[in-house]
Amino acid sequence: MSVYRRPDAKDGAFSYDFQLGGRRFSGSTERKTEREAKQIEKIKREEARAVIKAEAALFAPDLTLLNATARYWQEVGQHHENASNTLWSMGWLKDHFGESILLQEIGDSKVAAMVAKRRGEFVPSRRLPGRKYKTPEVRRRVSNATVNRTVTQPLREIILRAGALWGARTATIDWSEHLLPEPKERVREASTGEEAAIMAELGRGYDVAVEFAFINGCRRMEILGLEWSRVDFFGRQFTVVGKGNKSRVVPMTKRTFEILWAQQNFHAEKVFTYVAARTVKMGNRGLIKGNRYPLTEAGLKIAMRRAVPKAGVKNFHFHDTRHTAATRVLRNSNLKVVQQLLGHEDIKTTTKYAHAMVEDVLNALEAAGAKGPTESPTKTRETTVKGLKGLGKAG
Repeated sequence: MSVYRRPDAKDGAFSYDFQLGGRRFSGSTERKTEREAKQIEKIKREEARAVIKAEAALFAPDLTLLNATARYWQEVGQHHENASNTLWSMGWLKDHFGESILLQEIGDSKVAAMVAKRRGEFVPSRRLPGRKYKTPEVRRRVSNATVNRTVTQPLREIILRAGALWGARTATIDWSEHLLPEPKERVREASTGEEAAIMAELGRGYDVAVEFAFINGCRRMEILGLEWSRVDFFGRQFTVVGKGNKSRVVPMTKRTFEILWAQQNFHAEKVFTYVAARTVKMGNRGLIKGNRYPLTEAGLKIAMRRAVPKAGVKNFHFHDTRHTAATRVLRNSNLKVVQQLLGHEDIKTTTKYAHAMVEDVLNALEAAGAKGPTESPTKTRETTVKGLKGLGKAG
């Protein structure tokens, strides 16, 4: 009997219990009459059939893009650090191709058309709605890197996973033909003069965070996320949580110790804070002029965007503080040390800083050449011997 009243049911409601597709489904109907309970049980059976059918579709060899993205999200996508970006990409792909298209129908020609469409789109405006701006909005198309990150690579990961792990039928795609060329990451190092000029334009707590970045090469989110529970003054080290939620320990320099020590008592949890420049009311929360609050990503970005041009520095972004720290450390150590500092898993990622070593070799060669010609080793040795003989005769 699929509908029955449990002896221990305090509310007197009937329960349902049935098997379908080798699976058991049971629960309360929340109904106290058998007739109503059977109606609920019928609905539950239909729901169970729909669930089994949907699950079967996820494991079918002829996989639709809708089911492929659903399975990818369940297994991988939801666990990404930027899961919201992954969700956006899957939504864009479904809008472009249509949810019912089979993965095996997506070949080189369709991927090329997808890349062309995304390449022709514009970057959404960052301006706040309702606010008046003095300058007109400047629209720009998405970059090659954005096309790769937002559509080509996500589609590639879904299709490759479907073919290799799920046994789904997929088309053969030459992905190297669809990934757009990207400029190599530049390594912009600030001179001591540029650093001083930028620091002079910062204040209210932003200067402390930026100086910390110049010294330790931490990413912006690593600095914003640094908490007192991960600062060890006795061990003279702190722990940051970087990409992929991976943590690394960084030893404190004397200056880093001074910076962190001075930030105590500003906030119970977060290390880096700023002083509110004005009072702002925002619903249930707000800012009070003169009070301290944890630094935000938006606030730190704006502070740097304003300080750099005021300082007269060109082509410098917050991430370049990381490049600056890494290059300076490399000049006094080696690539393995820099790899450890930056938290790179593969030292190949660190080799972009090798230019500093090349510059040091060049400077050494220039310094050696500036001394001019010197006597040959043989002639020097002969002069030394004659000198020694002269000393012997004199004695």
